[in-house]
Formats: sequence, structure tokens, C-alpha cells
Amino acid sequence: MANDRQNLYFYYPPNEELDEKLKPLFRLAEENGFTILEDPKHANIIVSVGGDGTFLQAVRKTGFRQDCLYVGIRREDEAGLYCDFNIDDFDKMVDSMVNADLEVRRFPVIETTVNNESTMLCLNECSVRSTLIKTIVIDVFIDGRQFETFRGDGLVVSTPTGSTGYNKSTKGAVIDPRLPCFQVSELASLNNNRYRTLGSPFVLGNERTLKLKVQQDGNDYPIIGMDNEAFSIRNIKELSIQLSDHVIKTVKMKDNTFWDRVQRTFL
Repeated sequence: MANDRQNLYFYYPPNEELDEKLKPLFRLAEENGFTILEDPKHANIIVSVGGDGTFLQAVRKTGFRQDCLYVGIRREDEAGLYCDFNIDDFDKMVDSMVNADLEVRRFPVIETTVNNESTMLCLNECSVRSTLIKTIVIDVFIDGRQFETFRGDGLVVSTPTGSTGYNKSTKGAVIDPRLPCFQVSELASLNNNRYRTLGSPFVLGNERTLKLKVQQDGNDYPIIGMDNEAFSIRNIKELSIQLSDHVIKTVKMKDNTFWDRVQRTFL
């Protein structure tokens, strides 16, 4: 790996057992010219340890940085669609990074603007769900034109890599991350003479803008899910969602494609 990629920051939940297990990796990394930092601001490689959920948190907590690479390490009992390395295979990981047996992959990110004010990024998905024991009503617009009026438990808007998560559990399609797009899927929609939706997931290209207007009928405080974090924001009226110019750069083994990992995880 290039000499300008030598500063590592490890992100993982505090855990004494994991601290001990990582000590051999720290020593091996330092012996091969890497510097381990305690502040992610000065790192050019951010390493998450703990599966996909931890990887999403690592990206979010470090600000979706564009000037560094993200690396995921998983344990045997954890999902690893974002993680190319196994915690029990230190030698292979360090050897690959030192000898540049890696490729850089770029994952699309979506950005969500709430009420034309706050904008947040998502690597996996943005979801809108009712907090009440009643359905939520959302007017759906594509490029400024009304497409449908949804009534149900909520909507999930996912990136291609996020298509294997919450989106897949709603019968959405798994999408190749090389396609610059995002997907919209429904949560328990009601279809009758008054409310009619497409009734299936749909995919929007990178130049499209999706606008979701929440009808104020008591569901004024829906839960907004950003990856694996939930936000309760007062008086949600409108969400504007589009593909961001940001991408998350990760390293991958040349023999471990996205579809290899999908096969390993689901088949």
C-alpha cells in the first residue's frame, strides 16, 4: 500500500476481551511500518472491528470522510458484507495491505434533507416509520412530480450496498453497488380505493430526486432511521433524498467481490 496510507485508527465498542485479541494485530501492524492513532482525525485508514453494524457506526462517527480508506474486520459470528477481513487472520490482512494486494471500491451514499434544513448522509438506508399504532401517510414525489400517495407503516430508501439489509427484508432487490442508484421499498402498504401505490420496490437513477411529504394527521413525529441510528425529529413535513456526490472508499481483496460476499452471507 502507498506510503501515505500508514496511519491507522481502530474503531470498536469498548471491550476488554477484544482489546486483548487485537494486541497481536497492533504489534504486527507496527512491525510493518503502520502507526496506530487514538484520534481518527489524523488517520488515513479507519479500521472498524465488529461486523457491518460497527462499520456503519465507524463511517458515521468519523464523518463520512472522503480523504481516507475504511477497512472492515469481522468475527466469525458477525455479518460482514462491508468487511473483507476476519479477526482471526491477522497475517493475511497486514500482508495484503503491505503488498498492495488490494483494490479500492467506492460505495454510493444517499443524502437526506429534512424540512429543507438539516442534511444527513446514509451509507445503508434512510427509513421513515410511524411512531404511533396507526399508519403513516406520505405523498411521494419524483423530480417534483407526485408519483403516489403511500399509506402504511413506512418507507425505506436504500443504497445499493444497503439493499442487502432492511431493504432485502421488505422483498426489495439486491443491487450491484457499481450502479449509481437508490431504491425505494414499502413497509406494509395499504392499497384500496383511496390509497394506491405501486406495490413493489422501485429504483431511481443518480440524477433523480425523491421527495417525501408526511401528511400531518397525528404522525408529526415519525422515526427517521439513518443507517443503524434512529432520530425522532419534531414536525417532520418533508424529506428530500438523492444520491450524494460523496462516496465511501474501502479496500477489498481482489478475490472477494460484492457478489462473493452476498453468496457467503445468504446462500
